[in-house]
Amino acid sequence: MTSAAELPASQANAMNTIAKVQDNAGIADDPLKTAAGVYVTVHGHFYQPPRENPYLDTIERQPSASPFHDWNERIHHECYRPNAFARVLNTQGEVIEIVNNYEYLSFNIGPTLMSWLKRYDLEVYQRIIEADHKSRLRLNGHGNAIAQVYNHMILPLANERDKYTQIRWGKADFRSHFGRDPEGMWLAETAVDYATLEVLATEGIKFIILAPSQAERTRVISTEDNQDPQWHEVGGCQIDPTRPYRCFLTDGKYIDVFFYDGPISRDMGFSDALKDSENFVGRLGLAIRGDHRPSQLISVATDGETFGHHKGSTEKCLAYVFTQKFAQRHWTVTNFAHYLSINQPTWEVVLKPVTAWSCSHGVDRWQDDCGCGGGGEWHQKWRRPLRDALDWLRDELIKVYEDTGSHFFSDPWRARDEYIRVVCDRSPVNVENFLDLHGSNRLAPSEQIDALRLLEMQRHAMLMYTSCGWFFEEISRPEGTQILRYAARALELAGEVAGVQLEEEFIRRLDLAPSNVEYFKTGAGVYRHLVVSAQISFEQVAAHYAISSLFTNYQQQQRVYCYEAHQLDYQQQQMGSLRLAVGQLRLVSEITWESSELVFAVLHLGGWDFHCCIQPFAGRRAYSQLKDKLFNTLKQASAAHSILAMAQLFGDSSFSLQDLFSEERHRIMQLLSQETLTRLDQLYTQVYRDNYGVLMAFHRDKLPVPKELQVAAEISLSNRCLNAIKALEQESGEIENSLHYLAELEAIATEANHLQCKLSLPEGKQILENLMLRSLWQLLHETDKDTLEEDIQCLGRVVALGEKLELGLSCDRCQELYSSFLQTHILPQSRQLISDLAISNHNGFTEATALEAKWDITQLHLLLQLGDKLAVDVGLLVEQFK
Repeated sequence: MTSAAELPASQANAMNTIAKVQDNAGIADDPLKTAAGVYVTVHGHFYQPPRENPYLDTIERQPSASPFHDWNERIHHECYRPNAFARVLNTQGEVIEIVNNYEYLSFNIGPTLMSWLKRYDLEVYQRIIEADHKSRLRLNGHGNAIAQVYNHMILPLANERDKYTQIRWGKADFRSHFGRDPEGMWLAETAVDYATLEVLATEGIKFIILAPSQAERTRVISTEDNQDPQWHEVGGCQIDPTRPYRCFLTDGKYIDVFFYDGPISRDMGFSDALKDSENFVGRLGLAIRGDHRPSQLISVATDGETFGHHKGSTEKCLAYVFTQKFAQRHWTVTNFAHYLSINQPTWEVVLKPVTAWSCSHGVDRWQDDCGCGGGGEWHQKWRRPLRDALDWLRDELIKVYEDTGSHFFSDPWRARDEYIRVVCDRSPVNVENFLDLHGSNRLAPSEQIDALRLLEMQRHAMLMYTSCGWFFEEISRPEGTQILRYAARALELAGEVAGVQLEEEFIRRLDLAPSNVEYFKTGAGVYRHLVVSAQISFEQVAAHYAISSLFTNYQQQQRVYCYEAHQLDYQQQQMGSLRLAVGQLRLVSEITWESSELVFAVLHLGGWDFHCCIQPFAGRRAYSQLKDKLFNTLKQASAAHSILAMAQLFGDSSFSLQDLFSEERHRIMQLLSQETLTRLDQLYTQVYRDNYGVLMAFHRDKLPVPKELQVAAEISLSNRCLNAIKALEQESGEIENSLHYLAELEAIATEANHLQCKLSLPEGKQILENLMLRSLWQLLHETDKDTLEEDIQCLGRVVALGEKLELGLSCDRCQELYSSFLQTHILPQSRQLISDLAISNHNGFTEATALEAKWDITQLHLLLQLGDKLAVDVGLLVEQFK
């Protein structure tokens, strides 16, 4: 631990003052119950913009996030999961401890991101919920988690109704995850004005977090002894961020405000403050005030994605300071709500009128060409026309909602505020209960559909204001395109419910938003090229289902994205290279409950050629006649005749493979390519076998190998290796078979190494990592004492195999599983056995004790050696068992 003598004078004085306060109190004042000493809060704003396709309610593949499916997955791999399982390492890089950083971070997680986490990685989601619970136990009932305005809308630019709904939805979503009301709320981009503060206070939010640049002046709160304290101007970021402030509003209301330390927070995101624990703690220490105050809070805030995504591996720095370094300096890790509970504000603050943390021009970044987020030659003149177009659309949709919604809801705006209950749980029972509660009367099925359409229209009318749409330099970026897709969906729903046609005027207004990209020219071009082309109809969903049915055995009821597909009839026949499927399908939207009954026919002509037609179901007789005619025509084995018959029955409109949604299209493309690839693999394998001796001779004499022969060797060995990995994966606990395939894989790895082959194993890494995790779980939880040694050796060989194949296998999941089991099972039994050995050192370890234990000493020693192979620090225990 660094002594006060080694620190700068001001910091040393501060630490000595705090130490004296603690000594004078005889440590009677528990810092968790009475404000005393230095407190530290590190806040992470975890957020991803909503990326779901508005029509499919799912995130489609994003090639820029490769090798991951999309950016949510990539950032999850680099940030969200690593912070749930943050490593504390020794000097050899072995895991000493795995820390759930969310137990110590103050944090907010955007509602749309939190819902995605729950679907994608339930284990991490549960770790986050558990972390908040543990922080409440540690900090007198005050949890680390705070809420966020629902979809990151810039509230100073929102109308009053949207302000209320965004805050109410943020609170309700928070309750659905954490089971409690939030005490604080994170504002998108910390954008704030006094109208927003009034709504926050009305809705029971106790505090917010702002940047120091957002304060204008402060003073001590007036008392009877000092009724008119002097104001201090702090508009140039001079505010003292080590204390909470009270912001007084109208009618006796107020809200408390924390200002994070600006310089340190900025250095966390844009400099090297997090490069190691010593540097971070030293940087925080410089913020300690050298006066005689009994307590002070050092708080920093930054994007949560900084911890691992923007700055790789920095979650390890956090884990170490949370569990080691802060305690060494007698600093208390807290959160804002807890600190507020033990240290009520004694100062008040007046804020600047309209501000945000990421714009030096108020909130112009989200409405004007202010220069923020720009750079280079590109302008942001599109921002104002985009904002104006969306404001116009919002106001038109309000008229639709009020006029039409009054027929369905007793209070349309109350229904919108509480619609978040449906967004969080779209089960039919919950939706029915919601409609029963808010319906002006008992709604008929068609009225239920229109009511849900109206509410979805309003949801998309808020989603279209997600701040990311204006944040960057160009309207045609994915973020701008996404909010226009939300607008398009809202327009479509308004037309379906009320028959209003607003799109033409909306496009005219978008035409005033100049794009920096010549191809688009204006926002209208972006809308036509990137938004309209992405709209999806029931016919497209049916075409997707029809073409996919040739390669998928669909159940009679099957979920297809956010639709329930009910297969009412299906028949498939093949004639030569032609394959025809005809079916009757009922599609039901899980979101709006609207449905459509359709008939499809899809003809696969071979290869990549598909011809699919869709039409509404016109009755059983017409459908039977259509089906008979198509299958009779197929008997002629003529593609031309079949396509002509489909055109006569369905019309000229048709769909092809290109019209499938991207995920399924890519899957079918791979299936169609497989036969060709298999033939090529066989050809390359034959070339490799026939020329193996020649290849070895070239390598032996260190001559350049002909490219054709080297490619043949790499393709052949890659194919053999991947097949062996898949075979190993299929083994269900048969150790002999597993050892056989492991030996084969080790031989392939040796052969590839001799021939200097770079193997292509795109699936191999994931398969082996899953196999390692499954094998370790079985080994620990379903231990077979008779095969324990062989099982451990087998797992160790898989780890070594990954190194030989240069796959870069990650042992993270295995380390997490092993470390947990080490704490709950291995360590307790090891300590008991060591204690028994010490007691019976004259007579030796007794058989009776061994029989009571799950493992004997030899087996425990093997399990500890396994930890060593997984790079978990078990060295001390291993030594004790020698």
